[in-house]
Amino acid sequence: MRIAVGGIHTECSTYSPVLMTAEDFRVLRDAELLGAEYFNFLAAAGIEHVPLLHARAVPGGPVSRAAYELFKAEFLERLQAALPIDGVYLAMHGAINVEGMDDAEGDWISAARAVVGPACPIAASYDLHGNVSQRIIDQLDIFAAYRTAPHIDVRETMVRAWSMLVETLRTGIRPGVAWAKVPLLLPGECTSTEDEPAKSIYLGLPAFDVQPGVLDANLMIGYVWADEPRATACAVVTGTDRQAASRAAEEIAQQYWNARENFGFGPVTGPLEEMLDIAASATTSPVILADSADNPTGGGVGDRADVLRALIARNWHGALLAGITDRPAVEACFAAREGTSLSLRIGGSLDPASVPAEVTAKVLRLDDSGAAADRQAVVEVDGVTIVLAARRRPYHNIEDFRRLGLDPKAVRLLVVKSGYLSPELAPIANPNLMALTGGVVNQDIANLASRRRARPVFPFDRDFDYAPAAAFSVRWRE
Repeated sequence: MRIAVGGIHTECSTYSPVLMTAEDFRVLRDAELLGAEYFNFLAAAGIEHVPLLHARAVPGGPVSRAAYELFKAEFLERLQAALPIDGVYLAMHGAINVEGMDDAEGDWISAARAVVGPACPIAASYDLHGNVSQRIIDQLDIFAAYRTAPHIDVRETMVRAWSMLVETLRTGIRPGVAWAKVPLLLPGECTSTEDEPAKSIYLGLPAFDVQPGVLDANLMIGYVWADEPRATACAVVTGTDRQAASRAAEEIAQQYWNARENFGFGPVTGPLEEMLDIAASATTSPVILADSADNPTGGGVGDRADVLRALIARNWHGALLAGITDRPAVEACFAAREGTSLSLRIGGSLDPASVPAEVTAKVLRLDDSGAAADRQAVVEVDGVTIVLAARRRPYHNIEDFRRLGLDPKAVRLLVVKSGYLSPELAPIANPNLMALTGGVVNQDIANLASRRRARPVFPFDRDFDYAPAAAFSVRWRE
C-alpha cells in the first residue's frame, strides 16, 4: 500500500504588513523529505511512503498568492504523478492566510481530494492554533491536533494521524470526522496547557479516545490574529461511530466554553515599564522577559526595538536581547567587521510602525553560515548585548545562543521575542516575565480590528448564548 506525504505549514497574522514569499519557506521533496528528522517515523510493514512536497515557514504575515500557488501546483503535480495512491498524510498547521484567499488549507486539501478521488482516505495533523472550516472537515477522514502549548507533542501528534491512516488501510474500516464550533478566540498566551484551565481540559482528551466509537479527540484554540471568517475555536473528533464522535465533540466544546472567563496569562504579565521595574529589583537571574507582541513564532514581524530603547533609556547593564530582525543592520556590521564600532539604526526595517533605535554599536561577533539571508551579528550598545538577524526568526533554543558564543544563563536579563517561553528557556527563567508590548500579535484581543470574523465571538462579544452543535464531514454523512 502506498501513502503520499506532504503539506504546507505556517501561521499568518493578518495584521502584519509583511508578505511571506517562497524564499521564507523551507521546502522538503523526495528523499530529503523522508530522510528529514521531522518525518523519520514513517515506517510500517507493507507501506510505501511516497514523498511529495512539504513547505514550512516561521510564522509571519500573509503568504503571497504567487508563493502559495507555486507550492500548490508542484504538490499537485507530484501527487498526480504518484497515482495510484492508497492514502494521503498531510502535515499541516491550520493558520495560513494567503493574500486574496479565504481558507487556504481548505483550498489545498480540496485540491488533493480532487486528484485522489473520494475513495482514498486523507489524514491531517494540525497545530492546535489552527483555524478549521467545514470545507476542511469535508475533505478529511482523519484529524489529529497537538495537545500541548508550548508544543512538545508535535511528533506524537503526527504519529497519531499517520497511525490512524495506516490502521484504516490495513482494516478497511473507514473513520470519519465530527466537529463543533466554539465562538471563542483567545491567544495562546492565555491558553497554555501548562496552566489551568487549559491544562485540565487537554489532560482529559485521552479519556475520550478510549470511548467506543471514538479514535482521537481534539480541542482547537484557533488563531486569534487572523481576521477571517473561519477563525474560531472548535472541538474535532475522529471516530468510527457518528453518534459517539458527535457527543464527544459537543462535550469538549462545552467544557471549553464553560471555562472562557477563567483563562489568563501564566507568567507575571504587564506593561513593559512595569516588567522592567520588576526585573531591575530582582535578586535572582536570569530574569527572562518576553516581548510578546513581536513574537515571530506567533506571526510577529520581529523588527521592533521598543524593549531596546527602553533598556537604553534606563541605562541598563547586563542584558542580552535576542534578537531583532534587521538585515540592513546585519550587513552594515559585516561591512564594519568584528571589533569595530559604528552608527546603527536598529529595528524598523520591515514594519513601518516599528520605531528604530539610533545607536552607536560595537560589533562583537559575526555569524555567517553561507547565505546572506541567514547571517547574524552580535553587537553591544551601552551595556546591552543585542543579537541581530538578517532573517525573521526566534531565539528559543539554547543552541541558538551557543552558536553565537552566548550563555543565556549567565546574564542578568534575557529578552526574547516570545509569548509563553519555549520548553528550553522556561526552566532557566528566574523569574519569567511577559511584557504587553506593541506589535502585530499584541495581547489586547478585545480591541483588535475585527472586520471579517463571524460574530458573535468571545471576547469581542460577551452578551450571547451558546450551545454546541456538532456537524459531520460530508464524507461521513453520505
